[in-house]
Amino acid sequence: MNDLYVVGIGPGAYEKMTLEAIRVLENCQTIVGYTVYIDLIRDHFPDKTYITTPMRQEEARCRMALEKAASGCPTALICSGDSGVYGMAGLVLELLPGYPKVRVKVIPGVTAALAGGALLGAPLAHDLAIISLSDLLTPMEKIRAKLEAVAAADLVICLYNPSSKKRKDHLKMACTIVLGCRHKDTVCGIVKNIGRKGQELKILTLEALAEMETDMFTTVFIGNSQTKKIGPYMVTPRGYTVAPHTR
Repeated sequence: MNDLYVVGIGPGAYEKMTLEAIRVLENCQTIVGYTVYIDLIRDHFPDKTYITTPMRQEEARCRMALEKAASGCPTALICSGDSGVYGMAGLVLELLPGYPKVRVKVIPGVTAALAGGALLGAPLAHDLAIISLSDLLTPMEKIRAKLEAVAAADLVICLYNPSSKKRKDHLKMACTIVLGCRHKDTVCGIVKNIGRKGQELKILTLEALAEMETDMFTTVFIGNSQTKKIGPYMVTPRGYTVAPHTR
């Protein structure tokens, strides 16, 4: 059997990649990926053969990786964040029956919810939901239904793909839905360009979040009814009884 590794490279910075991911990429001859993600790692693995495709060519990219692996070439297909969270692992496995000589190994990575949450503090310390606001593959009515359900359940919500040039109003739509169940002062956070040049973060209210301009490289965190701001940190309590500080 020939192995194809589907590798999550984390949010972007080399030091945020797992040791397993680094070792797999070091041992692969060919690395396949979306052009933007390849550019994040190329300098760290300069002796590799790279195959890139632009956005919206995910199936072609996966087939290229499977065909390369089937030929006997040690191959990795990279994904931003985790390879199984809005990554290519699922699509590769759906295509795998057409490549009987290939065995797939999924290598996890640090997804944006975890990397961004660490920068904000501890916003994900209790139950949470992750929802993508991109309607390229999911009908908007289903996205709305998911938002309504998790807002009513008082889950912390992490939003991927909150806005783009063609859908600037999606974040405001999401906030409006959540405001139907939560107070306007609910603590929220945004992190842009996690682990990359231009990294920015901000803690703000749900009301203010609804008016924010974001992009595809921004991850949004909407707190639950217990989430609070402690100094510079966004924190969602787990429920421990914390005694007041005394000296």
